[in-house]
Amino acid sequence: MSPVARIALVVVVLGLAVALGYLWRARNGRFTPVDPGVLAAAGVDPAHDETATARLASDDLGAPLGSRATFLQLSSEVCTPCRRTHAVLAAIAAERNDVSHVDLDVAVHLDLVRRFDVMRTPTILLLDGSGAVVGRLSGATDRRQALDALDAGCPVIA
Repeated sequence: MSPVARIALVVVVLGLAVALGYLWRARNGRFTPVDPGVLAAAGVDPAHDETATARLASDDLGAPLGSRATFLQLSSEVCTPCRRTHAVLAAIAAERNDVSHVDLDVAVHLDLVRRFDVMRTPTILLLDGSGAVVGRLSGATDRRQALDALDAGCPVIA
């Protein structure tokens, strides 16, 4: 292979890596409303029960649900973005008496990891006041993203 071809190959590989990095970063913390795929992963068949939703109770979490919403964070012990996300979500829950935050270790809660098809940490499931999963966020989540998800998934009813 000629030196020019090698340089061109390196430039192409670097360009692809940069593009993939930007795509990965753009997906961090993005709120995704619940879709039938998430329901199917949770063992619910929306084709047979259109009112069915994936629900979690306070017994499943080991903590009470928020009256408006609960951020259920699935984290791992060695995850740096998990610690930053935990701080953000804990601060929001401390500021709002109708929102709670529960952080569970994926190694201990493999049933939830399988049930909700968790592929990376942190993954945050947004639960409404009744425990229904209304959406999810994956990756490092900042305050603005968490508040936007809260407003989109569990709007305040006046």
